[in-house]
Amino acid sequence: MPLVPLHEIYADANKDYFAIGQFNVNNLEFIQAALEAAVEMNSPLILAASTGAIKYAGLNYLVAMVKAGSAKMSQRVALHLDHGATYEDAKMCIEGGFTSVMIDGSHLPYEENIALTKKVADLAHQHNITVEAELGRLGGIEDDVKVDAKDANLTDPDQAKDFVKRSGCDALAVAVGTSHGAYKFKGEAKLDFDRIEAIKKLVGIPLVLHGASGVPTELTEKLTRFGGKIPGAKGVPDEAYRRAIKNGINKVNIDTDLRLAFVAAVREVLATKPEEFDPRKILGPGRASVKEVIKQKMQILGSAGRG
Repeated sequence: MPLVPLHEIYADANKDYFAIGQFNVNNLEFIQAALEAAVEMNSPLILAASTGAIKYAGLNYLVAMVKAGSAKMSQRVALHLDHGATYEDAKMCIEGGFTSVMIDGSHLPYEENIALTKKVADLAHQHNITVEAELGRLGGIEDDVKVDAKDANLTDPDQAKDFVKRSGCDALAVAVGTSHGAYKFKGEAKLDFDRIEAIKKLVGIPLVLHGASGVPTELTEKLTRFGGKIPGAKGVPDEAYRRAIKNGINKVNIDTDLRLAFVAAVREVLATKPEEFDPRKILGPGRASVKEVIKQKMQILGSAGRG
């Protein structure tokens, strides 16, 4: 099946109160893992590439690999730009084969964020491409996105209503307590579920939860066991996903968990089989581990069986 505009998948998720996982990819192994998981779970899939991933792998390579891998699938697959910072970022992906783009103007003054988002939306909608915007700011670090805690701020529901109406975005990433990276909470996880519900009632469109990796203990312990260092990492618990989805979240972004799964598995091979030098036997377990994490997320988010 050809890649689909993300709003075609959102329509079902918004109506039936489930979420689709956005899984960030950087290379062949991550793409294969995600596509295989979607087939095995019969789930729709959002593959995302940040500008950092595009710089690393190349736009043409990423698009070609995703299209080749999904061509014979019956499940719906969208290819999404994550955290495009400029109009040029979005334009490059719109013209390059992506079916959804995020324009992140959250670092800009409010009116400038609206203007940038509207400019991208006007172009994207001419090509039937979905646009995600961000209002409010998440803290943490992810690829080229770095926001200090002092600069993070939660999304205001009334402002969100005005923003969506004036910008023309199709989905809105909201800041409700999560953060990018592996260190999401200093204490217990605290998401503002009432804020999610209030925003949803006012805007109606799909809402997106960024910085949503679970950072499972089994992955951090495995990483540490084989030489990695990630002290104090903490993510979003499964129950928080379910409640957030019930209150209006339709897309959940997962990146850190995939990195942890891949690197922990590769570290295990290198530590236990020092004689191994076949890249396939080193990277293959990483791919398998990423696939299992994605399958688990599809179950939790409710997208399994809805391909």
